[in-house]
Amino acid sequence: MIGAHDGDGSRGASGTAASRLLSATSIWSDAPAPAPVSRPAPPPEPVAQAAAPLDSVVTKAAPVAPAQARSDHWPPRKLSLALQGGGTFAAFTWGVLERLLEEPDVAIDTISGASAGAINALLLACGLAEGGREGARSRLSRFWVRLMHEASFRSLMLIGGFSPAGSSVAFGPTLRSGQFDPFDLDPLRQAVSRDINFSALRDARCPKLLIAATRIRDGQQQIFGNEAITADVALASTCPPLVHCAVEIDGEAYWDGGLGGNPPLLRLVQQTAATDLLLVQVTPTRDSYVPITLAAIDRRLDQIAANAALNAEIAAIEWAQAHAAPSLRLSRIAAEDTVDGLAQRSSTDLGRGFIRLLHRSGREAAERWLGQGARADAAPSAPAPALVSSEPALA
Repeated sequence: MIGAHDGDGSRGASGTAASRLLSATSIWSDAPAPAPVSRPAPPPEPVAQAAAPLDSVVTKAAPVAPAQARSDHWPPRKLSLALQGGGTFAAFTWGVLERLLEEPDVAIDTISGASAGAINALLLACGLAEGGREGARSRLSRFWVRLMHEASFRSLMLIGGFSPAGSSVAFGPTLRSGQFDPFDLDPLRQAVSRDINFSALRDARCPKLLIAATRIRDGQQQIFGNEAITADVALASTCPPLVHCAVEIDGEAYWDGGLGGNPPLLRLVQQTAATDLLLVQVTPTRDSYVPITLAAIDRRLDQIAANAALNAEIAAIEWAQAHAAPSLRLSRIAAEDTVDGLAQRSSTDLGRGFIRLLHRSGREAAERWLGQGARADAAPSAPAPALVSSEPALA
């Protein structure tokens, strides 16, 4: 799970209890696992000379707890984001981010993303660095509105709209050889560079970024930090294996970051200085229908595969919360909880009506999430706050 191109520089890990625990566990890293800790023994007799070595392991982790105490303030003043990829479904994330940007007291600390989630992360971070909250809102809106207007194959390539299974259905076995690449990457690179100023990602005002790609050589997830992010990294994170050839970076070939972790969650826990994490999940987990056609089966397989690694990382974080990081708070906003029948929709649908629905639903879901603290404190008879919706301009 640990990539070589972290690019963190002076933005090192915060050293939280969760970070120490996850780094020391052999499931998530190459470091040896710690010795199992037994039940505390009764107090030693006065003649005892030294405590057991296991006691010192527990004592070392204790001092970090006060610094990581979770604030009762809601919404949280410092928030980190994990943005899932999923083709045009990521327009839901656009709506979520737009609503969060309207909260001046919520500061964004670290953002992780894969595939379309990586593009949203880069647009958000670049906009914040160059123009603050309004700059980030405008950059996201401009990108997605342009995507609706273009409604082209290149648009889908930009957000990883073609999954491994779905691509095989759309284009047949010709692309499976990996030798045929009918799509020139230069227009894609130009389109990405048009909306993202990669030099701004090194600015001190830019949130910390964790962008994922999948290393073909060993199938491992590669995380790119601010200093290492380029247009090639953005393309690698959204590179569908069966649509165009791999993207090469420093002699390594990469595919879509969603294959290895969609989005990176454990690394986000290790790198963030915030105790509040928000996962924006756009790929459906539930489907009430049993697929019978080839296209429907492929679509459902894609959805299951996209969430498999994420579910494992969520389980690991829940284990960490129970054992060493009780102050960590992980929230989730899922598109399928707001958009009816999302599991039956295509992540390559660039229809304006569908994009507008996703955007509006994302805003409404974020509004509910932001208001949940106020609702908890309100009297049962108090009316729910009205949802504010902003439609994208479709000039």
